[in-house]
Order: sequence, then structure tokens, then C-alpha cells
Amino acid sequence: MTRIGSREVAMDQATKLTLDQEFSLRLFADQVQRMSHTQAQELLIEHNKLMMVRDTMYQKLLRHEWKLDMDSASL
Repeated sequence: MTRIGSREVAMDQATKLTLDQEFSLRLFADQVQRMSHTQAQELLIEHNKLMMVRDTMYQKLLRHEWKLDMDSASL
């Protein structure tokens, strides 16, 4: 039996989907199965773009909250 560290357990719990999320994922997977190859590719490209936008928003929010977006003159 392999023992898992507390950090790994916490990460596993943080990344576990809720029942609602699992249901939504299943519905989405079913929709994707009915798509054409081209439609699936377009969806994947759009999804990737939205993830990039989300990452940029998080970075800007954190910089603002941590006051890393201030210029040196205001220090």
C-alpha cells in the first residue's frame, strides 16, 4: 500500500469535481461525440482561447491585489 503525502491528498480534493460538475462534463462529452471533426476542432480552439483569457484575467487580478501593478514612481 502506497502512502500519499498530505499535499497530494489536498490537491486531489481540490481538483475533484462536484457531482454537478461531473454531470455537466458528461453532457458536454455527449455533445462533443455528436459533433463533426471540424466542429470539435473549432470548439477546442475557442476553449483554448478562453483559457488564455481567463489566465490573463487572473494574472491581472493578482497583480492588482498584491499591488504588483504599481509603477516605481508611486512607491
